Amino acid sequence: MPTPDHPTPDRPSAPTSSPSPEGPGAPVESPAGDGAGRERWVWLAVAAGGCLLVLLAASRPWAAGVREAGAAAELVAPTGGDLGPALTPLALAGLAGVVAVLATKGAGRRLMGALLALCGLAAGAATWAATGADGVVDWLRQRNVLAGTAGLTWDDVVVWPALCGLGAALVLAGGLAVVVRGGRWAGMSARYERDPARAPRAADGDRALWDALDRGDDPTESR
Repeated sequence: MPTPDHPTPDRPSAPTSSPSPEGPGAPVESPAGDGAGRERWVWLAVAAGGCLLVLLAASRPWAAGVREAGAAAELVAPTGGDLGPALTPLALAGLAGVVAVLATKGAGRRLMGALLALCGLAAGAATWAATGADGVVDWLRQRNVLAGTAGLTWDDVVVWPALCGLGAALVLAGGLAVVVRGGRWAGMSARYERDPARAPRAADGDRALWDALDRGDDPTESR
């Protein structure tokens, strides 16, 4: 006796995914990942640029037209590094910190970011201390062997101390950005890390024979 047909409920179809242009197993980057990548590159330009700005400013004269009162000849003028000996080491330490941030992850990256921020803060303090008149007078008298003579006159150079302070501020901001946002960024070695989901499948057939020969095994030997 024929049984009445019962309507069969539709089975939900399996979700389909569009293949990646790099192959079926390649991960597809999300917009969030793209945003984090752009953010990392912006941070790199800001932090490294700040360190380089401090280095450049520290190598330039921060005084001009230095002369002894009543003398016509100009004397040697101090650079930012002469007036603030810590500026160049702090800038180099900041560059090393930028590389360390890119090479680390998690808590280690945040620790590197905090150290980078301290470098920027210390560079700002050193810049401020180097602009004092007493430091300029002491350096000029020691370098030009003028202790005990008449007073010295010079013209302050404003642009290089200002750029040095700007660079220190950028380094400080870069370090704080790592502490707050650095956990979202990929490291330098991220592209080389092995994804467990993409582990190579066991070779079979001719490939297995060639692999055995490469290992020095005899594929014809019975086991």
